[in-house]
Amino acid sequence: MDDATPPAAPTASECADAETAEAEFMYALESGAPPHVARELGISTTRIAGGVALAMRHDPAGGYWNKSLGLGLTEPVTGQVLDSVLDFYRDSGSGVACLQVAPQALPQDWDDLCAAHGIVAGSSWVKLVRDAAPAPGATTDLRVGPVTREDARAWGEVYCVGFGMPVGPLADMVAAVLDNPSFHPLAAWDGDEVVAGANLYLNGDLASFCGAATLEKARGRGAQSTFFHRRVELARAAGARLMVAETWAEGEGQHNPSLHNMRRAGFRDLYVRQNWVWHAG
Repeated sequence: MDDATPPAAPTASECADAETAEAEFMYALESGAPPHVARELGISTTRIAGGVALAMRHDPAGGYWNKSLGLGLTEPVTGQVLDSVLDFYRDSGSGVACLQVAPQALPQDWDDLCAAHGIVAGSSWVKLVRDAAPAPGATTDLRVGPVTREDARAWGEVYCVGFGMPVGPLADMVAAVLDNPSFHPLAAWDGDEVVAGANLYLNGDLASFCGAATLEKARGRGAQSTFFHRRVELARAAGARLMVAETWAEGEGQHNPSLHNMRRAGFRDLYVRQNWVWHAG
């Protein structure tokens, strides 16, 4: 069934697991950039108050890679915590940051804190989870398998193009996940050409479905459903207890294919998380 089931209120444990899964894969992805790529993009990362803060001074994607995640899970979000986070972005030279705080972790005085720190509401994302039940079946006429060393750069380029990001050092950053055994990147080939890519990050008994993209010319051929099937089975084999995914929330008249693919793959909506945006004055 493709329609979303109204989510029950998540428990504190579910919230912490869901946010931790995303925060850790994003931290590993950006902090794992090769040194020359980190210098070119101006990447810096840190851990603050139980969360992570990731900065990319020369973000070619317009600020996507400047984000803070996981705040409020182990200690309250206070004005002092926000000062530390925003000072990190100022010191990094990044003029924008997205604070992704789970709704359950927002303090009662959040509106006042936002007004005092120049933080405004942005877009919304849906956080989804599933248990370790078997994956639904899937078929494709494309060849699907683990990313090879020789195709790592092409896979990184497909990732960037599929998400509407410029190809360049970002593709090198993405391709570098092959050096981290916690990542399990998959590709789909049409002949010898990589036309789709997906990634999975395993962190203990948590599995993060950290993105999937298909070139426009290869869409509608089953790559995404096959990627979900393969990643669920990989996560199950690794002993994952909870699998986590996220994507943008649909607004009036909008359709997000990724959201519906996730639901068909057995994910359920856990909550909608508002993005909070800060711009340097």
